[in-house]
Amino acid sequence: MAGSAPTYTGQFDQMLNEEYEVLEEGDDNDDDEFFISYDEVHESFDAMGLQDNLLKGIYAYGLEKPCPVQKRGIVPFSKGLDVIHQAQSGTAKTASFGSGILQQLDYNLVQCQALVLAPTRELSQQIEKVMRALGEYLGVKVHAILGGGRGRDDQNIVKAGVHVLVGTPGRVFDMFRRETLHSDFITMFVLDEADEMLSRGYRDQIYDIFQLLPPKMQVGVFSETMPPEALNITRKFMSKPVMRILVKRDKLTLEGIKQFYVNVEKEEWKLETLCELFETIPVTQIVTFVNSRRKVEWLTETMRRRDHTVSATHKDMDQNTRDIIMREFRSAAGVLVTTDILDDGIDVMQQVSVVINYDLPAQPEAYLHRIGRNTGTFERKIVAINFVTVDDERMLFDIQKFYNVEVEELPDNFTDLL
Repeated sequence: MAGSAPTYTGQFDQMLNEEYEVLEEGDDNDDDEFFISYDEVHESFDAMGLQDNLLKGIYAYGLEKPCPVQKRGIVPFSKGLDVIHQAQSGTAKTASFGSGILQQLDYNLVQCQALVLAPTRELSQQIEKVMRALGEYLGVKVHAILGGGRGRDDQNIVKAGVHVLVGTPGRVFDMFRRETLHSDFITMFVLDEADEMLSRGYRDQIYDIFQLLPPKMQVGVFSETMPPEALNITRKFMSKPVMRILVKRDKLTLEGIKQFYVNVEKEEWKLETLCELFETIPVTQIVTFVNSRRKVEWLTETMRRRDHTVSATHKDMDQNTRDIIMREFRSAAGVLVTTDILDDGIDVMQQVSVVINYDLPAQPEAYLHRIGRNTGTFERKIVAINFVTVDDERMLFDIQKFYNVEVEELPDNFTDLL
């Protein structure tokens, strides 16, 4: 809770566009007076007024343009406003509140300034990974408390100093109880997947932790659903938060697309796996997605040295160059290596039946835009193959949950599907 807030208008509709809808079912009139409206929408990360080094981290992580949650969520949180986002699991909420936290940290003060609670060890690790990546050029120190055999290491790391601490309520409260963690410098408090934490019985521990925190503090609550108990928490902890928003599902669909994963375990094993697939797949045109321009250039050069016909495109190319590359790919067999497909690549995707996610996308929305743009319009078989390392397992889980799909392991006879 910090800074001055926009004036409350009492009209939720004024801040919505086609990507959002108000959560009116089950709301009572008292809720209207609890929220403030916030009508800023930012269509690009550059327009958000973020630090240059944070922007570098955002783009290096593979985020090219903000998703619906980020268009409205990053700026109010980065300005110190209390925020509630009710949005589906996997809608890149981590990058939203993570960017808001990273924008506000005092990097000269190596003390815990932001505390993030998550329902599981796995999600805690994922949040740590995302925030470290986004803050790569800021020198941020983020640590996820995992406990177990790492308990003593956790204590030593926290005592040595971190900017952001992530953990389950039980682990975090234990750090406070042992006086390893102190709240003197904490100014930001985030509850991620609040509904799941409550369903796991963490209610009392969340309240206990909040009692240990400074009275003037910014709070962010992120939840897939907002049961009455979760709303009660927001009422007790927050002061005039930016209204809660539900992000609608994309109208596009993954129906009819065969989706598989290949467990490659380690990043360095992806290349050989890709080459083996190229030798097996009978189709003449394949699109392979990676998450950065640097990876596009490296993979393209490597595959060409192995005598594969490879085209490459990414968002930093000028329009004329992209047009030429797309025309060449349309008219010849080969592989197109690219970052998340741009508008000028949509018609290319109409003729492709195999898509390989060499890198899983940085946020689930991009997954659909890579493989699902034309389903229902063009009657053809589409197979999507996802390379999954140990570090990617959480993102694959988020993708499956977000789209309500099951991604199966690639079978030996998958070529029969083409």
